[in-house]
Amino acid sequence: MRTAISELDLRSASSLTEALAILRDEARTPIAGATDVYVALNFGTLKPKRFLDIWALDELRSISLSGDTLVIGSLTTYTSLIQSPIVGERLPMLVEASRLVGGVQIQNRGTIGGNVANASPAGDALPVLAAADAVIVVRSDAGERRVPITQFYTGYRATVMTPDELIVAVEIAPVEGKQWFRKVGTRAAQAISKVVVAGVRAPMPRIAFGSIAPTVVRVPETERALGDGATIDDAEGVLAREIAPIDDIRSTAEYRRRVSMNLLRRFWAETG
Repeated sequence: MRTAISELDLRSASSLTEALAILRDEARTPIAGATDVYVALNFGTLKPKRFLDIWALDELRSISLSGDTLVIGSLTTYTSLIQSPIVGERLPMLVEASRLVGGVQIQNRGTIGGNVANASPAGDALPVLAAADAVIVVRSDAGERRVPITQFYTGYRATVMTPDELIVAVEIAPVEGKQWFRKVGTRAAQAISKVVVAGVRAPMPRIAFGSIAPTVVRVPETERALGDGATIDDAEGVLAREIAPIDDIRSTAEYRRRVSMNLLRRFWAETG
């Protein structure tokens, strides 16, 4: 009897070198926790048929400091992020976001690299990384490059990566200022966000929204207004003009605009 997985072709890699060689020679989609793959498979919307399982690459699972830079391996799970003293000290808003990613089972399997590579605008960790000015480290058999997350996405579920590249780490320089994260969804967790926002209260604030556009977005005009001393009322007006929320099955554009403005006000009040 044929099943939904009968047409899938899976290879596994036991080292990063092997994984990059396979991606160089074959057209395959890397998977680790496979949390989104299983959902797409269940709903019959899975397009890729050839996969490369990289779950065994423990070399991509470390959390460390390189000088002042926090380096998170791409296969680090949400559970590991929650439990990490370094992440808790340096990037508490990432810990908060990780706590709201699905249930414990998803947190045990889902990885930060998968969240970045999946390129969903609703990815809970993405506004945190955008507000933190994270850098995505990608590697191929030919070499390595670093891409600021604000330049990583080119459209809905589209990135600057080439088919032979793999995300190996996320790098985050020290974040100065109070950090803040909120997710608005049908439930606090185990639900796709309708609006998700992360912010850093600094002389020049950094604010990023997810689920309101085809990609995660920073709002530089709103950041500049607040940094220049605008009132929160004026900043809300700037934000309303700066964003162009989407309509979809989960929510309307007008709802997202209003919620985004309310979240901006809460961020400013709670970090002041």
